Amino acid sequence: MTDHSAPPPGGPLVTASEIARIAGVTRAAVSNWRRRYEDFPAPAGGSATSPLFDLAAVQTWLDRQRKGQDVSAEVQLWQALRAASGDDMTGALADAAQLLAGGPDTPPLPDDVVRPARELAAQGSPGEVVEALAERFTDSVRRAGSDQVTAPRIVRALRHLAGDVPAGATVLDPACGIGTLLLAVGPRRGTRRRGQESDARSARFAQLRADLTGHEDVTIVAGDSLRDDHWSGLRADLVVCDPPVGDSDWGREDLLLDSRWELGIPSRAEGELAWLQHAYAHTAPGGRVLMVMPASVAYRKAGRRIRAELVRRGILARVTALPPGVAASHALPVHLWELRRPATPGAAATSVRMVDLTANDPDGSLDPEPAQTTDVPLIDLLDDTVDLTPGRYVRESHRDYAAEYLALRRELTRELRRLADLLPELTAGEGPGAPAGPSVSVADLARAGLIEYGDPEPVSVSDQLDTAFLRGFLRSAANTRRSTSASGTFRLDGKGARIPQMDLAAQRRYGAAFSALEEFEERSRRVAELTRQAAELARDGLGNGTLTPRE
Repeated sequence: MTDHSAPPPGGPLVTASEIARIAGVTRAAVSNWRRRYEDFPAPAGGSATSPLFDLAAVQTWLDRQRKGQDVSAEVQLWQALRAASGDDMTGALADAAQLLAGGPDTPPLPDDVVRPARELAAQGSPGEVVEALAERFTDSVRRAGSDQVTAPRIVRALRHLAGDVPAGATVLDPACGIGTLLLAVGPRRGTRRRGQESDARSARFAQLRADLTGHEDVTIVAGDSLRDDHWSGLRADLVVCDPPVGDSDWGREDLLLDSRWELGIPSRAEGELAWLQHAYAHTAPGGRVLMVMPASVAYRKAGRRIRAELVRRGILARVTALPPGVAASHALPVHLWELRRPATPGAAATSVRMVDLTANDPDGSLDPEPAQTTDVPLIDLLDDTVDLTPGRYVRESHRDYAAEYLALRRELTRELRRLADLLPELTAGEGPGAPAGPSVSVADLARAGLIEYGDPEPVSVSDQLDTAFLRGFLRSAANTRRSTSASGTFRLDGKGARIPQMDLAAQRRYGAAFSALEEFEERSRRVAELTRQAAELARDGLGNGTLTPRE
């Protein structure tokens, strides 16, 4: 048999995610191709967990298999579900999963949903179809964020930290969304999983997802875990949770006397610490809590007392600061807090392991280098602020102030030079308002098949329309006003937005200018962050004697 897997040396390499985008399918579909087709190109680089493939070999394989040349059944199913769902995509996912599960309570669904769903299930399995839908749903909300979805990189990090979960263990997720985190840790069989989710549609989809993918002993219920705890008597070996962020309406006024607040009553602004204590209340002796936390929870003044109790009682075992970019909807740092309920009175922690991975690639190794971790005695954490930010302690333990300051200064200088070159040269136009000439609505472009709504913003699928040009004008002042409600909330109005009609050459000139502005803004944010870091480092170094002014 001809060997199709050997790539020519020196060609560009792509990830499985990039192959999925090229072919118009999900990463799960690419994984299926790798398993199903012996002639799929072998990895040409990367690692076992993040392989890289030769682009030319992949494109040859896709052409030979006609993958991505026609609208796949997977894409047809997703588009049909979006068309049928309106704003209730999670409900549509649950209905599709119910269809694949069969049974007398299968909901009536349009033929353009039923046909591709059954076709895909016949080609693989119902579980593969459900996982592909869950992955597309995760991708579709990654920029806007959602309490029902945990970002894949966060799932990867938490699964890494959880390690090997022993068979027979009980795992609980009290805010499980569509079930991604709950189903990701521990072996598929032999683990007792329990979940609760306030959104009933997400809870239904999560349960069906677990059933169809072969997970045993999984029970997921609908309801608000803080106000109406369905699992009040459960004590789990491992509690995992990616709680709602910034939710001040978590029920504080109704729960002031609740026995779960053994570390202190959280303020309205500290809903994350309410979820943390809820998770700890459900932890068996010797068990653990792995909680996703915004970085600000580590230092906010309102949570100081609860943080101090965590430390004082030896409950907090580890805080890991993940790289920027692991969260789906923002580039802010995210922490993973690990709590342990002592099995015996003398088993409480005497130090907290601080791990700072913020300098790492978000898809890189999750094992810290020696210079990225330090064990901090409890007494050193119990000051006036009880700041649990790992970088504060890791840097102090391993920091080379002079080398770090020099590197920051050089990087800031480079970024400033690049910034000056990015701002496009623009000349005077014909006056205020939109460019002269006719315009066309985004709705008309969609009806003509020139754009798709795969992302929060439309993308061109035609060689007649430049995507950068399209998105640039969608963000213009006129379209922003159309997309802003009376309350000040911005939401893209795909029907009302309009863009000028121009030939492709003119579109590309505008598109290049819009792209340069977008990169200019991104680099400006980077310069602002480098400026803050450099000033902070210089002050600290001058103050502690590790830096001195040049004579």
